[in-house]
Amino acid sequence: MLGAMWVFPLVAALVAFMFAGALLRQFAARRRSYQLLWAISLVMYGVASIAVVVGVLSGWNPFWFGVFWALGAVLNVPFLAGGEVQLLARNRTVDVIVDLVLLFLVAYTLSVLRRAGTDAAALAERLPSGKVVFGDGTAAHRLPQLISIPSYTVLLLGTLWSAWKMRGRPALRDRFYGTLFIALGATVVAGGATFAALGNLPGFCVTLVVGIAVMFAGFLRASRPVTAPVAEAAPST
Repeated sequence: MLGAMWVFPLVAALVAFMFAGALLRQFAARRRSYQLLWAISLVMYGVASIAVVVGVLSGWNPFWFGVFWALGAVLNVPFLAGGEVQLLARNRTVDVIVDLVLLFLVAYTLSVLRRAGTDAAALAERLPSGKVVFGDGTAAHRLPQLISIPSYTVLLLGTLWSAWKMRGRPALRDRFYGTLFIALGATVVAGGATFAALGNLPGFCVTLVVGIAVMFAGFLRASRPVTAPVAEAAPST
């Protein structure tokens, strides 16, 4: 059964790439900076999921674990959160600041991982733990705690704030529920980190695909056109 777990991250990758494609089409039509950041994040999620497929099927090595760690455990959440900040702010100065912060986080993450050592014995596991692969308390091991957890907090608060502003408005019902589904899906994905830390491959793989599927469903619902006039502008996804 464990050998068949690669199917779940493969499905997660396909959903993530479809999600990214939908966002890129929106970006091409509307040129909203947050749509581009979200698309980049979903591409990262898809590539990280492919790394899990390779690791489960062929065994892990430092390169594929580094791809999984950088794009899946560390960087994709900050890009989602950055997009949420840009959506809420709708300000060019904020856009520039967010972009610069994200560039710094990418450079810092790559710099840390390039210098990190890995434990070959730990990579022999079906789902290696970053704590064991990099060493407990090392800079590489601490990257998700330093970057992903604060970013998830920003993302969750931002999506809940967006939903709160749309509550009780029939014309925005689809956006309201879609936004809540996006928050729920992000929470499921974040919960998968617990399974990853414990080396629980089935639990991690299931949350990987369920979380992204719920987020995509929320995005599709939030993207439905508003069919009734709205008194004031509301954030669009």
